[in-house]
Amino acid sequence: MRLLYITNQISGPGGLERVLSIKASYFADELGHDVHILTLNDTTDSLFFDFSSAIQTHNIELKRSPIHYIKGYLKGIKNTISKVDPDIILVCDDGLKGMLLPLFIGKSRPMIYERHVSKNIAFKNENPSLVQRIKNSIQFKLMSWGASKYDAFVVLTNGNLNEWNLSNLTVIPNPLSFSPQINFLEKSKSVIAVGKHCFQKGYDLLVESWKSVNQKHPDWKLEIYGTKNPHFSVTPLIDRYNLNSSILLHNPTKDIASEFQRTAIHVLSSRFEGFGMVITEAMACGLPSISFDCPYGPSDIIIDGENGLLVKNGDTEALSNAICQLIDDKELRERLGKNAIESINRYKIEKIAKQWNSLFKSLTT
Repeated sequence: MRLLYITNQISGPGGLERVLSIKASYFADELGHDVHILTLNDTTDSLFFDFSSAIQTHNIELKRSPIHYIKGYLKGIKNTISKVDPDIILVCDDGLKGMLLPLFIGKSRPMIYERHVSKNIAFKNENPSLVQRIKNSIQFKLMSWGASKYDAFVVLTNGNLNEWNLSNLTVIPNPLSFSPQINFLEKSKSVIAVGKHCFQKGYDLLVESWKSVNQKHPDWKLEIYGTKNPHFSVTPLIDRYNLNSSILLHNPTKDIASEFQRTAIHVLSSRFEGFGMVITEAMACGLPSISFDCPYGPSDIIIDGENGLLVKNGDTEALSNAICQLIDDKELRERLGKNAIESINRYKIEKIAKQWNSLFKSLTT
């Protein structure tokens, strides 16, 4: 089967790029699909994640003026579709242009939309203005209209179903990026968080929580791995609480598995999620995961008290207490970590790919 993915970029260190590298490579190498990926103003000369050499990439280079941008984008997509002649088109673009693509280019073959984030991504702060709320409301209506034109609209969690009133919805979670592995090495006194610095990931809430943790356990470190953002920097907050020696900020790493194996606890402080792939990755390495019970994803993965801990969304005191609970109780940490490895098998790529293959067949037969 010939598949064409339409996305913005695949060269960066983001979650969408990571997931696409796993799925598309498996489809090409293990299932024998002819996989093509169309990007926008991207370069594949230095990919952060590994993509199969069997995948063919195409790129649209656009000028920045709005008129040239829109015309060039649609023309580039149509030309690529004509050239590749795919059996199925899959759109991985969380922006409005991706949602409306069936309306812009027409539907000459089955089209699938993959939604990798929550609708809440539209909110950039705790208290959006009236103008922002009106703008978001209009945007959500347009998104739902466009989404209804797809043959299938794929979300990552059962919770995400609540965001959309559509008849074409299906749930397929993200796959693990590596096989579950038991680590017998001695753990460092470190708590790890992974993800880009932004409002969504809630590192400001995590720093607030860590202030109390540091007072009780000054010998423990919080290590954050992710792309830094000058528009959402937690450094001033770290400086204010004098936590510079306790909180370490790292750049993204390809080998995050090694960091999970080295550290003792994983924490997710997101205000909202599309899935929470880092939870499954941490669990695959035997880490107990502590997460805000945010919309949506963590509650699909974590069974509170069995393979991790869930706390009330945004409750920094509860998050601090949960971190301290696992620091104080090594036996609990090890039990949750062991259960985490056992519970994560349902996210293996073989099982996730089988769900995708069933969807492909249902749309082409």
